[in-house]
Amino acid sequence: MQSVKVGYSVLSTLISKHNYSSSGHFRAVACIHGTMSSACGAHPMSTTAQPVVIRIPRHMQEQVENVKQVRSKNKVNTIKAGKLLIKSKNPELNQSAGYTLGKFEQPHLSSKGWKHNKSFGDYFTVNNTQSTPPFVTEIQDEEGDKAKEKSKPITFHNLHLCPDLVETLGKDNITHPTTVQLQTIPKLLKGYNILCAAETGSGKTLSYLLPIIHKLQAEKATDSESIETTPRTRSVILVPSRELADQVSAVARSLCGPFGLMVKTVGGGRGVGNIKLAFTKGPPDVLVATPGALVKALRRRYLDLGELSFMVVDEADTMFDPSFSGMLESILVQIRVASDPSETRGPGPTRKAQLVVVGATFPGGVGEVLSQVTDLGSMVTIKSKNLHFLMPHVKQTFLKVRGADKLLELHQALKTAEQDKAGVLVFCNRAPTVNWLGYSLEDMGLRHVRLQGEMPASLRAGIFHSFQKGQVDVLICTDIASRGLDTQKVRLVVNYDFPESHTDYIHRAGRVGRAGSVEDGEVLSFVTHPWDVELVQKIETAARRRTSLPGMESAIRKPEPKASEEEEEEEGLPY
Repeated sequence: MQSVKVGYSVLSTLISKHNYSSSGHFRAVACIHGTMSSACGAHPMSTTAQPVVIRIPRHMQEQVENVKQVRSKNKVNTIKAGKLLIKSKNPELNQSAGYTLGKFEQPHLSSKGWKHNKSFGDYFTVNNTQSTPPFVTEIQDEEGDKAKEKSKPITFHNLHLCPDLVETLGKDNITHPTTVQLQTIPKLLKGYNILCAAETGSGKTLSYLLPIIHKLQAEKATDSESIETTPRTRSVILVPSRELADQVSAVARSLCGPFGLMVKTVGGGRGVGNIKLAFTKGPPDVLVATPGALVKALRRRYLDLGELSFMVVDEADTMFDPSFSGMLESILVQIRVASDPSETRGPGPTRKAQLVVVGATFPGGVGEVLSQVTDLGSMVTIKSKNLHFLMPHVKQTFLKVRGADKLLELHQALKTAEQDKAGVLVFCNRAPTVNWLGYSLEDMGLRHVRLQGEMPASLRAGIFHSFQKGQVDVLICTDIASRGLDTQKVRLVVNYDFPESHTDYIHRAGRVGRAGSVEDGEVLSFVTHPWDVELVQKIETAARRRTSLPGMESAIRKPEPKASEEEEEEEGLPY
């Protein structure tokens, strides 16, 4: 009762001190005053019972409205009519393909709270927004000015390649070059050193093989007319793995057949005897090798790199990695690399080699190594427009899942792919995970093959070939199968372990949607750990903003000049 009396006395004081001109305010206070008087035993202001009416002051109403407007500004409607670019489990986080984020607008990520334990089961999908790969030149006529340009599509005949080579391509239904091939082939034919940075699956292998074979057969005809003709290895292609070496060799043999050019392969793990066997019938015209095997061949003087016409370093992001860079540097210093296109012409002994570096990303050590063998200014850089972008023709799904549930999710995805008879690549980060996952799938009755770097060469031989031929539809592997290997039959890539970097993700996802693939592919990624979530958020941000992935390099950084020994000694002297 004391609290009521206090409230009554305070209210009486307020009424006496303030002169309420507004009838609404006076009525609200009067009603409350009357109610409290009744509660205290006093007579109410009016004998007629009236309902209690509380009116909110106008300035308070305006303040509430302002707060609502401020909060609504943070929620931008990103959904428009048409196809969705981002489809999330939460429909409010969807984003239409026709919506473009502002420069300073922060995207609302579906993966924002994925570090929380309650986020398991959440997902989002980056849908494919076009049907054909961006690196494939369009053949169909379109409306407007483009119709005139597309009415006569460019073929390999327009690139001034020899007719026999173009005819060989036609037998495999390869008639129209990709955008990377359109840019690279003419430059190589003119004798330039090339740095080619292009997305995976864009036809980089043919972009250097075709001009090499074209020029080799022309050189062979010229050298045969001279009196002194000594057989020599004229081109070397360096690749990081035995599987990729076998693949490049198979393509080179099919193209070199009509010209009588010899192609040989040397890979690591097969002993010196196999390396010697590649040179028993004379030096090959085209040698495809891994760095370790080539170093062994050079130590035994099976070939001389001083007489090369072409040196190709494929998959540069792996070849310039610290695990290979030492061997690669010892190989490149033995080559006479041309610094001008004119030095690639002339008789055999005076002719210098063209250097071709191919890859999607380039580590910081590339400039330091290449600067020791050639002038970096002499290298022509060819960069694709969609380099380091998420592939717009491939559907990519990210699923937040517990580690214990990944096997069941994988089993469900493989069963669905088995009905469609589609090829599936399952990537793991470690070789023991590949073995464990293989045993688990065997218990479930799913046929598959395994490929990882710790396997002996005798076991690895033919595994990827059998997968390419369709004898087995599921291949469980490490990142050894993500670099350069052509997988046109693959329609699904599963990241059982989420990749450890953006570079690995791009290479894994690049196993689907390649040039020559019949159908579009799909990528399914399992996200488990907090460090996985950080990468996923950067990928989702790049997808929503339609920008390239952060931290990816596609240019050669010039090495910083090192201080001389005298300057270092002077810096160390006390003044």
